[in-house]
Amino acid sequence: MNKSFLLLFSKKEVLSMLEVEGASVTYGGVHALRDVSISVAEGSIVALIGPNGAGKTTLLNAICGSVRPGTGRIRFAGQDITGVPAHRVARLGLLHVPEGRQILGPLSVRENLELGRLALGRRSDAGADQLRRVFAMFPILETRQAQAGGSLSGGEQQMLAIGRALMGRPRLLLLDEPSLGLSPLITGQVFAALRQLNAEGLTILLVEQNARRALAITQHAYVLEQGRIVQSGRSADLADDPGVIAHYLGQGGKADQKMEQLP
Repeated sequence: MNKSFLLLFSKKEVLSMLEVEGASVTYGGVHALRDVSISVAEGSIVALIGPNGAGKTTLLNAICGSVRPGTGRIRFAGQDITGVPAHRVARLGLLHVPEGRQILGPLSVRENLELGRLALGRRSDAGADQLRRVFAMFPILETRQAQAGGSLSGGEQQMLAIGRALMGRPRLLLLDEPSLGLSPLITGQVFAALRQLNAEGLTILLVEQNARRALAITQHAYVLEQGRIVQSGRSADLADDPGVIAHYLGQGGKADQKMEQLP
């Protein structure tokens, strides 16, 4: 067989970090997801947008193993993880930052970060480099590492939640509404961090109500409504789509790329 063909085939095989194929989830007879299929390429940042109740959080929960889909398949880095428990999925390098952050308020910032590593069974001395990386990305966490996590501001707690996930050295990061309840300034800082992480090679699947910002920092996007994928494509194209503009981007029109040149 032609060597160049083998190289092309092998490259194609590793391009997909996540594949969801025909996933459906039902809660008490109510269909939260219906035959959902998405793909996230390795090294990309992909957005999942849609109205409240569309099934976005359910999809992330199905991917990370918190919810078992009734039908369909989920593959991560070529491995079938359908129905695999969440703790085992995390150990493969698929980490989830849930909506609401879910940090442990009584524990210190440092202890919350350490939990992100210890949950994956890493040695006590194995996370020093990763901790330095987290502090370099979010300097405020280093200055407040002895402070109780619950006493941080909402934006600082979001940084802590992301930092905790980074301590597990993720290959794919799932983020659920990272800008929820944050000021525009802090939202900008969080999204700048996501851009930096993606530029460093981290693959990201982002669920975000702020469609304008989501489309501005991602390469590809899916629109989820009533449990179904109703539209997908390049984020730049969706930002110009009249239907997306009318339903998700508001009076300001398409995603403003200049506005998204975040500090």
